Amino acid sequence: MPAIEIILLIVVGIGVLTPVAVVVVAKLAERRNPPIGRFIEVDGVRLHYLERGDASAPPVVLFHGNGAMIQDLAAAGLIDLLARRYRVICFDRPGFGFSRRPRLRLMTPERQAALFEAALQRLDVREPVVFGHSWGTLVALALALRNADMRRPVKGLVLAAGYYFPTKRLDVWMVSIPAIPIIGDIMCYTISPILGWLLSQKMIRTLFTPDEVPQRFKDQFPLALALRPSQLRATAEESALMIPAAARLQSHYRHLSCPLAIYAASEDTLIECDQGPRLQRHTIASVLHTVQNSGHMLHYAIPEEIVGSIDDMMVSVRLVGSPQLAPSPRAAESAPVARPAR
Repeated sequence: MPAIEIILLIVVGIGVLTPVAVVVVAKLAERRNPPIGRFIEVDGVRLHYLERGDASAPPVVLFHGNGAMIQDLAAAGLIDLLARRYRVICFDRPGFGFSRRPRLRLMTPERQAALFEAALQRLDVREPVVFGHSWGTLVALALALRNADMRRPVKGLVLAAGYYFPTKRLDVWMVSIPAIPIIGDIMCYTISPILGWLLSQKMIRTLFTPDEVPQRFKDQFPLALALRPSQLRATAEESALMIPAAARLQSHYRHLSCPLAIYAASEDTLIECDQGPRLQRHTIASVLHTVQNSGHMLHYAIPEEIVGSIDDMMVSVRLVGSPQLAPSPRAAESAPVARPAR
């Protein structure tokens, strides 16, 4: 048999076997890491969520970032800390974990917010304080902006390491390629999972730098679920949507009527350092906390401080304890949250 025919047979064999292997690995990942919560269907979208704490307590809703899932917030300790005194609802956002993501609808922050508002109504969750990390901050903001002047579905926002204003980001467009129809599908079932496994440890270190990757993240975060074709595609799609979403939302921030606690990391290598201060300047009731010597994964670095902000916000909006004033309009930046130098 000529060498060219042998090469073609090898290429065809790899082309057939690789997608099969990827599907098998994805199914094994789901079997080894089954859903940890419950399901609710809203507008044809099946959402996976975890509920903890006292059902009669004031509610807190948590949204993870791009590429993550419920286990990220659980490993950080936020869910356990908050469940001691609140009703905590944490969602896998569409396409992540075990929540479905429609193929024929762009899951912008606004559309996700509409889904979550309907889900929260079904779950009888009223006027929660909402925490969002990274891409999840856009969903939290979109949820707070829905009919903000009428129903105020959100009582307060705690935002960590968020991207709020459009900037020039070539890296974002590069990682968005798997979201392209057909081309992206081929990539997600062939090369993308392989590259994901090869580059995953470096990417995780980048997320946490200058901190070490916590052992609890290594033990509890199911990386194999994050590298399934469906989640890789969702991750790429959200990368593509990030800058246009921030461009749409930025003119609406001034309409936010609920208080905000904004956390920004001084050593964040993913998000520009001025994103948090700019959001504070564009909102009427916000407090900015700049965390020194920390990176993008702030919910691992300072979970107690984040919970403290939620506690303060519960008091300020008169959900718990004695009523106090919300943060003063455009309050000056709070004292930086100090952490030991790395």
